[in-house]
Amino acid sequence: MIEVVSILLLAGVLAFVLLVRPRDLPAPPQASPTQHLDERKAAIYENLRDLNFEYQLGKLSDEDYQKTKTGLQQELAKVLAAIDEVLKGAAAKPPAKAPAPKITTKTPLHVCPHCGASFENAMKFCGECGKPMEAGA
Repeated sequence: MIEVVSILLLAGVLAFVLLVRPRDLPAPPQASPTQHLDERKAAIYENLRDLNFEYQLGKLSDEDYQKTKTGLQQELAKVLAAIDEVLKGAAAKPPAKAPAPKITTKTPLHVCPHCGASFENAMKFCGECGKPMEAGA
């Protein structure tokens, strides 16, 4: 009985593999040409916020803080330059199928009441000074 079930299962899998044609599969969604760079940029910004927070807590010396901060800022500059280069290259080429989405700069929505730092996302604690973001807290 087990042999019959395994043979039928094997036959079903083979039929599926052999009968499904690549043109029958849906096309993968078109990825943004700068998606990987945008993800890296977000990671660097998060690392800078974490670094600043740890420095303010006293976990880092001045020398280590400045060295790490400079390295992250240099890496961020390279990523931003690469994004600009990709976007300029995409603007020079005519769009293939659909026009490229408009790139808009987001205005900061959340401002720290203590130090005035602004952030796009709501946070419980300020990424600059580490104090609670709620004004009454």
